[in-house]
Amino acid sequence: MKTSNTILGIVGAAAAGALLGVLFAPDKGSETRKKIKDKSKDYGDNLKTKFDGIVDTIKSNGREIVDEGKSKFNQVKDDFNAIKDEAKTVKSNY
Repeated sequence: MKTSNTILGIVGAAAAGALLGVLFAPDKGSETRKKIKDKSKDYGDNLKTKFDGIVDTIKSNGREIVDEGKSKFNQVKDDFNAIKDEAKTVKSNY
C-alpha cells in the first residue's frame, strides 16, 4: 500500500503545482479556466489509468494465489488419502 500512497502523493503534488502555475500565468480568466479544466482532465485520466493498472495487478495476483492454494489443497488431500489407504493396508495385515 505504501507504493500506491506514494504514487497518489506524487500525482497530487504535480496537479497542485500545475494548478498554481496556471493560476499565476498572465492569461485571461477564460483561458486560465480552460487550462485548468484541460489539465484536470489529463490528470484524472492519468490517475484512472494508474488505478486500473493497480487493480488489474491485484486481481491477477489474487487469481494466482487462489489457484496455487487449490493446487496445494488437492495435493494435501491426495497425500492424506494415500496415507489413509496405506494405514488400512497395514491394519489389515495385522
